[in-house]
Amino acid sequence: MSAPHPPPPIDSFHLYDTTLRDGSQQEGLTLSVADKLAVARLLDELGVTYIEGGWPGAVPRDTEFFARARTELELHHARLAAFGATRKAGAAVEEDEQVRALLDSGAPTITLVAKSDLRHVTGALRTDGPENLAMVRETVAHLVAAGREVVIDAEHFFDGFRADADYTASVVVEAFRAGARVVVLCDTNGGMLPHDVGEIVADLQARLADAGLAEARLGAHTHNDSGCAVANALTAVRGGISHVQGCVNGYGERTGNADLLTMLGDLQLKMGHDLVPAGTLAEATRIAHAIGEIVNMPASPRAPYVGTSAFAHKAGLHASAIRVDPDLYQHIDPRRVGNDMRMIISDMAGRASIELKGRELGFDLAGEKNLLGRLAARVKQREAEGYSYEAADASFELLLMDEMGRVPRYFDVESWRASSHQLRDGTLETEATVKLSEPGDGDGRSVALAEGNGPVNALDLALRSALRGRYPLIDEFELLDFKVRILDAHHGTDATTRVLIRTAGDGIEFQTVGVGPNMIEASWEAIADAYTYGLYKAGIAQP
Repeated sequence: MSAPHPPPPIDSFHLYDTTLRDGSQQEGLTLSVADKLAVARLLDELGVTYIEGGWPGAVPRDTEFFARARTELELHHARLAAFGATRKAGAAVEEDEQVRALLDSGAPTITLVAKSDLRHVTGALRTDGPENLAMVRETVAHLVAAGREVVIDAEHFFDGFRADADYTASVVVEAFRAGARVVVLCDTNGGMLPHDVGEIVADLQARLADAGLAEARLGAHTHNDSGCAVANALTAVRGGISHVQGCVNGYGERTGNADLLTMLGDLQLKMGHDLVPAGTLAEATRIAHAIGEIVNMPASPRAPYVGTSAFAHKAGLHASAIRVDPDLYQHIDPRRVGNDMRMIISDMAGRASIELKGRELGFDLAGEKNLLGRLAARVKQREAEGYSYEAADASFELLLMDEMGRVPRYFDVESWRASSHQLRDGTLETEATVKLSEPGDGDGRSVALAEGNGPVNALDLALRSALRGRYPLIDEFELLDFKVRILDAHHGTDATTRVLIRTAGDGIEFQTVGVGPNMIEASWEAIADAYTYGLYKAGIAQP
């Protein structure tokens, strides 16, 4: 770990990320130490003020993270924070093993969770109000004396303030007087609404002023159980708070923490707060999706600012307006957060949508009224048959090129078949045969037989085998995802089927769609289109 940065200036705004600690409490989300180090580097690239690395002394993986961070983590923007708790009730702070582990972590900033709801003090800690205040006071003073910056997370602050405002406020005052740099007001249960937050923050601010602490820095830590995590944090900021905590992509226990990237976009682009260095905001979309891949929980397509659908337009009316001025249907220029406008082609698409989509794909269709009309009609017809081009840009591009008379042809299909046989021992044997010929007047022909784990896999392997001799690049393409949708389930086993296939290779990733009276036929169309498109985008010459 590089030498810690000095604490941020007193008048700066703090963006505090807790993805590595609070975010990892999300159901199904598990981070290795290597994962945590990789995520921390991306957060530092984004330019957050603090990265909370975990709870050393309580979680062995977090103890290892801080140990490895000393030599493996070089931070250029952020300060690393270790999370822990105040000393135990009735114990000396100097002898508390978890407090000692916080110091041993080497983190320059230590964030302590402190009980601020008297009901939790008596019920969970099984002690009384005065002893809890002493636990806060002594732990903060001990860590400050050791040269650490201390942040207090006032757990259950808002619920506690409603139940006993005097006691909850006294915890905040005690923490500041002991030397805490920030006291964070936590909506731990996530049940507050923005007007609740505004009223309580204003009340607390008045109490702090009466105590001679008008300049003390407050923070907000909000959860999304009422769907208001980001709104609550923004309301707190309007009330004078200058430190917000959240998780990338809204990860976190139950319904998640406030989405750090949504707050960043709102605070920096809408409210004028300077949170991250110039230029790094444009990396937000890349970082959101990179972290999603590391934690194996992709960013939601509908995430504000950074989602793949955040600036996607489907209605023809929108497209007509966007063709004149993109800002008419977009709240910001998507490039400011590293995202991009995307046109979705569906049965709602008109000529304007298709023209813009063509431009997005590199085709200038301006003035091509007849072509645009034919394409719009063809898209509507094919969508009525069950095709969906919303998530299959590659298939739409092939459709566009076909209408222009430029569709790439790398092979002609003579025939294909797939069959499954149950052997006497009960095992199932599946094989496929593919017969291809060279397009046009070519006399080249290839036949391939392959066995696979099911008919679709066997067809994929057979097609690859038939193409490999002429197009060795085919081995670089990998089918990443395979989705099947039954379109008219009331027809039972005779229902029309749609298949979406996501493929990657040669540095690109794309999706194709196939539709047929059964899954195998639909899959064949999607696979054949995938290899045609992949070869075309790789610049392979057609025979």
